[in-house]
Amino acid sequence: MIKVAFYDTKPYEKEWFESFAEKYGISVKYMESKLSEDTAVLAKGCSAVCAFVNDEIDKNAIDVLVSLGISLIAMRCAGYNNVDIKYAKDKISIVRVPAYSPYAVAEHAVAMLLCLNRKLHKAYIRTRDYNFSLNGMTGFDLHQKTVGVVGTGKIGRVFAEICRGFGMKIIAYDPYPSDESLEYANFESICKKADIISLHCPLTKENKHIINKESIELMKKGVFIINTSRGALIDSDALIDGLMSKKIGYAALDVYEEEGDVFFEDMSDVPDRDEKLATLLSMPNVIITSHQAFLTNEALENIAVITLENIKEFFESGKCKNEIQS
Repeated sequence: MIKVAFYDTKPYEKEWFESFAEKYGISVKYMESKLSEDTAVLAKGCSAVCAFVNDEIDKNAIDVLVSLGISLIAMRCAGYNNVDIKYAKDKISIVRVPAYSPYAVAEHAVAMLLCLNRKLHKAYIRTRDYNFSLNGMTGFDLHQKTVGVVGTGKIGRVFAEICRGFGMKIIAYDPYPSDESLEYANFESICKKADIISLHCPLTKENKHIINKESIELMKKGVFIINTSRGALIDSDALIDGLMSKKIGYAALDVYEEEGDVFFEDMSDVPDRDEKLATLLSMPNVIITSHQAFLTNEALENIAVITLENIKEFFESGKCKNEIQS
């Protein structure tokens, strides 16, 4: 059996991994703590570790893992901006789940758009208090609005297809255009023309804070911004300023720049709170979910199966088709 230490595991993940682990000849050691320099030693006796989006896999953590004889980091997600890929080269192999359910994330982005636009979150609370007033509940038609899709990988393309169903006009930005059915434009044009901007791209050095003070100044007044990708695509200070000035009309966020120590956890009794996050949560035109866009049964099953397949393939052949190259 291949022994694997799973970090930052939650009950809804364990259910799926426990269903398939034995089939792939894998013994799982679950840990609630995140993978970091301090917790890497807990993987002693294992052949591999399995990590998630907010684990801190930096130089020091990698050194500890290598010293323990661990040869593989299996990311159970698509993104890997939290891994020092360059340092890991020739020291430890890293694999990922490149796609698990583009529908899950794209549908969540649309759900957030609909919920915030039509004030469904407010209506739910209001009617439960037996308040049936419609004051302050006005939204806008999505039909004929222009949506700017930033990133046209599988998720971005599914999101665009859903938007087509609403009769929306679609323009897209991607350094590597991949869909001939989409109208592509540069990012500056997206900012100037789009009523709604939805981010569906991985985080890189080049696009960190792609939504910033300068890009926001180019946008239409009242623009609707959606982010279901990575928090650092948006400069939080610039976002708050844009919301305060009403340049940004709405923000729907499933990710946050400093989410690492907050998201996926119950922080309701913690008095020391992130001031920027608290400010965003206090705004009536902002809705935030806790990095849950991926959370469907179909996606969880695919994540479990592909992660376990990656681990088995690596230890059987010494390589894996989903290995990340630095």
